[in-house]
Formats: sequence, structure tokens, C-alpha cells
Amino acid sequence: MSKIVELKSVFAGYNDEVILKDVSLEICDDDFIGIIGPNGGGKTTLLNVVLGLIKPFKGSVEFFNNEKSLNNKIGYLPQTNKIDRKFPITVKDVVLSGLLYGNALFGSYSKSQKQKATETLKRVGICDLKEMTIGELSGGQMQKVLLARAIVSSPRLLILDEPNTFVDNQFEGELYEILRQLNEEMAVVMVSHDVGTIASYVKTIACVNRNLHYHKSNIISEEQLASYNCPIKLITHGEVPHTVLKKHNHS
Repeated sequence: MSKIVELKSVFAGYNDEVILKDVSLEICDDDFIGIIGPNGGGKTTLLNVVLGLIKPFKGSVEFFNNEKSLNNKIGYLPQTNKIDRKFPITVKDVVLSGLLYGNALFGSYSKSQKQKATETLKRVGICDLKEMTIGELSGGQMQKVLLARAIVSSPRLLILDEPNTFVDNQFEGELYEILRQLNEEMAVVMVSHDVGTIASYVKTIACVNRNLHYHKSNIISEEQLASYNCPIKLITHGEVPHTVLKKHNHS
């Protein structure tokens, strides 16, 4: 199992505010890591460190495979609500933009790149939407477009920030099944508030609440969450689906 990236004793945040404190984490080729934690606990900050969008105040981030950075070897699926749906761009062009790294001119794509984009759209089940503009899409369809963009360059690592936000149950199930298949080819790191659902798909769980607590399995108890001050939504399984929210102190 080869390392892709390793964080060692990372302190990170914005301006003078420290969000992450003494965080260490290894991400390897076949990992499927679910990242959970309360709002403001540092989940997105952790992603930004791995993506190279922010530099740690202290500590180190090391990329492996003889590369100073992973460049286009990291695929990223952001939250849908951060995308301007009014921008007049087609599904096909959004996916092709995932191949921009190394292109001299926007829109200057080879025949093989266009074929790769088409194959990727087929893989996520939306090839029939390729000529539509993004403003015509549902939330679930938009997430699949962004997923196709993230994987079209065949990255070693796929990072997802709340991929189940603004999608219905059908699209959510399809999305997770696609991620399970992708994990046969690449590492996957996914942020989610929904521990119960992601536990069926991820291999390990990292709880982030300023610090990071890593679990080498996809099972985490309510008591463990409480001890890490992580008031996360838990889903119980049974004949009648229902949600249990643990009472917690906001102070």
C-alpha cells in the first residue's frame, strides 16, 4: 500500500486563527476515508491543506511518487452550492475543463481528450446530458457532472466535500455506488455529516474537531463521538428508517 500524501503535526487556519491543531494523517492508494466532525471543526480546512490551497502554519505536507505536488493527480468534488449555476456552460465543457492542466489554451482539446470526457460521462450515467447547460440540471445531476470533471484526468486521489448535499435519495445511492467502484482505482476522501450512511461505504473514519482522531475501521460508536466532542447525525438501521440526534452542549 503506497502513500499518496502525509500530513505531520499540521497547524493550519486563516489569517491568525488556528483551525487545525497538531493534525497528522496518511492517505494511501486504496484508502476510502470518511471525514466527519461538527461545523467549524476544520473539515474543509483539512481538505484545503491536502489540496494545497492553504499552507500550514506549522508541520509538513509531503506528497509521494517523486512529485513536489500532485498537480492534476487530485480530483476534487466541491459542494454544489459553491457553483454558479447561471454560467452558460454545457455539461460536456465542464467535464473537459478537468483536463485543462497542461493545455496551452482553454478549449484546445485533442480528439482523445474529448473521447475521454465522453467515456467519463458514460461512466457516471449522464452522457445523454452532455449538451445541456448546468442551469438545467437537478442537484443530483450537477453532482455527477462535477464528479465526472474530478475523475476525467484519472487522479490518484479523489476528494469530496459533502457530496450528498442537495441530492435526493436515489442520486445519493447512485453516487455512493459509483464511489465504491472508483475506489478500486484511486483513493477517496469524503467529508460528510451522515455517519450512518457513509459507514456502509468508507473503510476508515477520521473525526475532525480542531484535532483529528483516526479510526482504522468504518465503525464508530456514539460514545466515541461524544468523547471527541463531535455532535454528528447518527442513522439507525431497522424496519422504520429514522434519525437519532445526540443531545450536546453548545457552550
